[in-house]
Amino acid sequence: MMTNNAFVPRLALIACFTLAAGLAACNNQGAAREKPGARPTDPPRASPGPGGRVQMSMLREKAINVVEEASKSELAEVRANAVQAASLVPGRLKSVIDAGLTDASPGVRGVTALAIGRASLKGYETPLRTLRSDGEPLVQVSALFALIKTGVEVDRSPMAWYLLDHPSPWVKRQAAESLGQLGDRSALPLLRDAARAKYPSLAPEQVKILQLLIAEAMIRLGDDTPRQALRAALYPSRPEELEAAALAVTIIGEVQDREATSQLVHLSEYRDRTGQRYPAEVRLAVASSLARLGLPQGAFIADEYVNSQTPALRAQAAMVYAVTKGPDNLEKLDRLLSDPDPIVRSTAAVAVLRAGMSG
Repeated sequence: MMTNNAFVPRLALIACFTLAAGLAACNNQGAAREKPGARPTDPPRASPGPGGRVQMSMLREKAINVVEEASKSELAEVRANAVQAASLVPGRLKSVIDAGLTDASPGVRGVTALAIGRASLKGYETPLRTLRSDGEPLVQVSALFALIKTGVEVDRSPMAWYLLDHPSPWVKRQAAESLGQLGDRSALPLLRDAARAKYPSLAPEQVKILQLLIAEAMIRLGDDTPRQALRAALYPSRPEELEAAALAVTIIGEVQDREATSQLVHLSEYRDRTGQRYPAEVRLAVASSLARLGLPQGAFIADEYVNSQTPALRAQAAMVYAVTKGPDNLEKLDRLLSDPDPIVRSTAAVAVLRAGMSG
């Protein structure tokens, strides 16, 4: 089974290295568990009928209650999920975001900063400036991203140091991802330098993941040169490359690489000579990315894992239901909101609130 150093929500690998990449990296130094994650992107627009709208409204209220409970969890992953969900409905759950900024876990603080930045939430300049001096570098770079994204005048030059010179692969990844999401094309020369750079202190698998995130950032800023390399990463030659393959799947959905659609369909159906499919995490990531590319029929893949004994797969299935169309998806999400595992419940809450945004 493939593992991924990112907690369930962006939560992925639907969202691999999502907001949750920061949480995993910080807590890898402690006792927190690692789970696959999912990136937050806008789900496809849906047009539910009156009955569906009523059901969605009721489910949304249930999800908000789950988030409020999750924000008080002893598990950092669950609190991080709560913050991400709260950033989708900040008017209802501002207190959850506020608490995340001073959370005892540096991972949750970093995830909170990223959530604020990605949702462009105003009014957090003072606590974000405080986090720029946090003892955890991943929190620092996340806070810098949030300040820039929310329109605060701040020195952006440290992003180059975080990307090129910081020793932590997690910090480098967050810097690369942040540069792409900030949308400033003047960062392209820096990203090209980073793409050509050697990283002798990093393991080959770490370098591959960093290169994919740099490629994503470049594509977001208008340089399509890395698209072929991104598609090539879909075909791992060793088990160690599966995490990178799943990330490539996710990025293809994020950057709307429609020319890769047939390759993703192939991955979802592929079996090797022994009849084995790609790992569940990869197939679930494929379902989500295909939905973002306009083929939202992949809920059946989530159905294969929604009752898995592995909580991380149930959580990832929830995120697939958030972006795929299907008459039964709301009922499945409702059940996942009552899952015995708190990480699954909090991830399902994120999924419900994302799905509600598309209604």
